[in-house]
Amino acid sequence: MLARVNSAAIMGIEAYPVQVEVDISRGRGLFTIVGLPDVAVRESRERVQAAIRNSGFEFPQETITVNLAPADIRKEGPSFDLPIALGILIAHGQLHVDDMDDCVIVGELSLDGSLRPIAGALPIALGARQWGLRSLLVPPENGKEAAVVSDFEVYTAATIYDCASLLENDFAAEPVRVDPQDLALEAAPYAVDFADVKGQAHVKRALEVAAAGGHNVLLVGPPGAGKTMLARRMPTILPPMTLEEALEVTKLYSVAGLLPKHQALMRQRPFRHPHHTVSIAGLTGGGSIPRPGEISLAHNGVLFLDELPEFSHSALEVMRQPLEDGTVTIARAQSTVTFPANFQLIAAMNPCPCGFYTDPHRQCTCSPSQVSRYRKRISGPLLDRIDMHIEVPRLLPGELLSKQAGEKSASIQARVIAAREIQTRRFAGTPYHCNAQMGSKALRQFCQLSEECESLLRAAIDQFALSARAHDRIIKLARTIADLEGSEQIKVPHIAEAIQYRSLDRKLWG
Repeated sequence: MLARVNSAAIMGIEAYPVQVEVDISRGRGLFTIVGLPDVAVRESRERVQAAIRNSGFEFPQETITVNLAPADIRKEGPSFDLPIALGILIAHGQLHVDDMDDCVIVGELSLDGSLRPIAGALPIALGARQWGLRSLLVPPENGKEAAVVSDFEVYTAATIYDCASLLENDFAAEPVRVDPQDLALEAAPYAVDFADVKGQAHVKRALEVAAAGGHNVLLVGPPGAGKTMLARRMPTILPPMTLEEALEVTKLYSVAGLLPKHQALMRQRPFRHPHHTVSIAGLTGGGSIPRPGEISLAHNGVLFLDELPEFSHSALEVMRQPLEDGTVTIARAQSTVTFPANFQLIAAMNPCPCGFYTDPHRQCTCSPSQVSRYRKRISGPLLDRIDMHIEVPRLLPGELLSKQAGEKSASIQARVIAAREIQTRRFAGTPYHCNAQMGSKALRQFCQLSEECESLLRAAIDQFALSARAHDRIIKLARTIADLEGSEQIKVPHIAEAIQYRSLDRKLWG
């Protein structure tokens, strides 16, 4: 007898339909899986056989052939365990189901017949709704995640036996509902706050400008100056994610298997902090069937690279394309996958190998050649793609001992949101969402300068030998500073402050 069960698989962060066909015929009791299965799928034979027997069902002794269609795409992972097991029970006549054409089924099996969570439940639910199907059956841990998809029914079952009962009774159960509080993106909780940071008023101002315009930042200062502490608080002043952004982030974390159990949606903006020993594949993503790397897991959030010069040259250079395009493409023999990577880069470094080149209280022990080699690990093209270069000095004793709390993240965030709303209205009907994304044509349209501003900018270019890309980024920064002030026109003080954020690297590298 032949049975068909709808299932799905993941390619990149998108789902595609897979039909599990099970045929049982007379023979020597062989159990074969075809359709380009990987090792994990082939091993499902043992899991399915044990799970069926331990759930009180009979495992057929005839020849079983399972086909995963389409057969020209490689299938991976254990999520086909459950549809294979149910297909066997239907084909053997132990499970009587009238119609399963509108349902997608995925799940990993334990040997006792219970279900384990899978990766990628959210993109599978989104895909199933797009394909015009009615419902999805997943393990309990994936229920809330999949139920985020509106106008779609998500059911859960803890064991094969529960799945069989649900199917035989035509889903006579309540679908999973998501608590509205789980979708309250404006109330996303953070464990840190800018009020914890003492001193560093000019750095906080720079990060506010960066958050308001989506600009990348390089923090330069001695050890213990607070660079990491400041960077960790950057997500707290960014605008809350929209539902579309939260779905994009949740899809990435779901596919990567990093979404916390029973969590419906990623509500906080991501903050990724890879170690400087990270490989290129760990940073950009990779694998025989590509999985997202750190720069994609930072999508719609912050990627913090501490000790920037300690990263390998190849790892830093491979980031140039994602910084410009907001995507990363991974090519393999069987497929090419593009992951979103629209992140905000916050990088930190010491001014020299020992860290005390600019410290007035500690003497630098590095030779000029050591300092030069250290700084040259960051290429000019990469440095030009970082909008702001901020010096972070060591705190004075009075600042360290001060009991006065700093400004809270919520009040800084309110100003950032107001500036972003101005940009949203400005860029309506364009592909841009914030000032940092503007191209040359948008700069000419939205960032017209007065003669005084052009004169000041020309002088800065001559003095600091700035590149054309640095010229554009200064104008973008000035536009953001004007937005924070609520000014329609870019004025001389806005250009002057923007130049300050670009000139620091010339002073340190000159």
